Amino acid sequence: MQAFFESINWAIITPLLIIQGILLIVAIIDWAKEEEIRGPKWMWFFIIVFVNIIGPVLYFIFGKRRD
Repeated sequence: MQAFFESINWAIITPLLIIQGILLIVAIIDWAKEEEIRGPKWMWFFIIVFVNIIGPVLYFIFGKRRD
């Protein structure tokens, strides 16, 4: 198992993990503040949390209402 972690190129993985974390946090904060979003609010929570990088992006593109 240790050899597996040593073979990972952390220079590529680390920025992706940081971007994913930032997107997740920003999307959840925005989700919590929004009163009206497209579709059920609980559904967007699960999409944001469980669909990794794509979930928060989908929320910002399709879930938020733009008046």
